[in-house]
Amino acid sequence: MSSEPLLALKGVAKRFGGLTVLHDVHFTVDAGEILGLVGPNGSGKTTTINVISGIHQADAGTMLFEGRSIERVPTFRLAHLGINRTFQVPKPFPEMTARENIEVAAYFGAGSRSSAEVDAVLGEIELADEAGTLARELTVNQQKRLDLGRALAVRPKLLLVDEIGAGLNPSELTVMGELLLSLAKRGVALIVVEHLLDFLNRITNRVIVLDAGKMLFEGTLQDASHDPGVVAAFIGG
Repeated sequence: MSSEPLLALKGVAKRFGGLTVLHDVHFTVDAGEILGLVGPNGSGKTTTINVISGIHQADAGTMLFEGRSIERVPTFRLAHLGINRTFQVPKPFPEMTARENIEVAAYFGAGSRSSAEVDAVLGEIELADEAGTLARELTVNQQKRLDLGRALAVRPKLLLVDEIGAGLNPSELTVMGELLLSLAKRGVALIVVEHLLDFLNRITNRVIVLDAGKMLFEGTLQDASHDPGVVAAFIGG
């Protein structure tokens, strides 16, 4: 087994016009690890995963996935390499059924999957009973699970999860947390952007706190809660 991390970022920066939104972001993620990204609104969390997933290109720094540079690799090729993501606002094909959404993702990302494999994904995200339901008719919770299922259909090694807990009730959060933990046990690495710290605390021991695009803290959530810089970033002062 390789001792190298699955993903390694070093000195990553991103600018939009004259505004620098990421400064010297650097961290690693191992296979089977869940890493939390937290911080106030506008801290650079989603921009970080947008850069990793190829939606935006970094203006400086290096990103290595399985030892390979991915700074200029387009999103669809990253999916083929094993990097995929979910979105804070799910983006299913609304006039397709849940099953068809999974099938389309599998076809374009993994080169198609068997009917049994599609059934397995639907079962994993607990949408087997809604397989024939149009995506637009699903609840918010179900659409989030469908978004996750579409990402899983391409057999990711690294999954970037953006605010998947938003809008879910406590029981739904418990189910979602158990699902993410099961993926990690299977060897999938996850980077989870989340505002719900109690939810995040259930699924990971390591978080990175961003503030104004800079890394402010790396460690456990418990330690972060006692860090003066983190407290100031969240509540001012």
